[in-house]
Amino acid sequence: MLKGIIYYSVLLKSFYPIRKILEQSLPVPLFFRSRRRYLAAGQAAFQKPIPSISKRKEDKMSHRILQQAAETRRSIYALNKQLPLSAAETAQIVEHAVKHTPSAFNSQSTRVVVLFGAEHEKLWQFAENALRAIVPADRFEPTAQKLAMFKAAAGTVLFFEDQNVIKGLQEQFPAYAENFPVWAEHADAMHQYAVWTTLSAAGIGANLQHYNPLIDQDVAREWDIPASWTLRAQLVFGGVQAPAAEKAYGPLEGRFKVFGS
Repeated sequence: MLKGIIYYSVLLKSFYPIRKILEQSLPVPLFFRSRRRYLAAGQAAFQKPIPSISKRKEDKMSHRILQQAAETRRSIYALNKQLPLSAAETAQIVEHAVKHTPSAFNSQSTRVVVLFGAEHEKLWQFAENALRAIVPADRFEPTAQKLAMFKAAAGTVLFFEDQNVIKGLQEQFPAYAENFPVWAEHADAMHQYAVWTTLSAAGIGANLQHYNPLIDQDVAREWDIPASWTLRAQLVFGGVQAPAAEKAYGPLEGRFKVFGS
């Protein structure tokens, strides 16, 4: 308390009130022993630079930063292998999302695998092989071109849900059993959005694909995926070769309502 009184008195450049307070509140011998030490501490505190108001405002993250990141996130298909970040930095973005994205009952059931380079290309070769088996050869060219665009990117993030975690929650909370698979999908979607938006903010383009379950067996075998992990989505990412096309926005009337104030 005394240090607080001294600090603010120093800021006001007035030592007289400090002396009067100390004289009235401390025994006389203690006051004289302590005065120099406290005044020296107060002078040192006064000499420290105080951040300006504008600096403090800059340090506090604005909600507009998040909104701008959301506006930047788009489905970008023309991608290349030239990432503006290293593979390690890109993987850290994904890791951060896995740690900090919320989930119902804090289940943390989402599982994520990141593929770079040849491993990423191998994934889309699996997709091509699976699709060639079911798409007529004379109609396959558009599909081949699309898959080639994915393969030309730098990497892919695979999103899974661990069914063992979901089943465990169903057993622990039977009243909500039918909801846990739905809530798990919510959590997985939030992970996808968090990774996608942060990659976009870092200047990395991406688009979200769903080639499961066609590629599930190949993915599980190639990367030793546990049997309890169910593949839900694939986020293709890379350097931006060409920006996304202009996006049309429908009217918000009927989609957004506010009641009260």
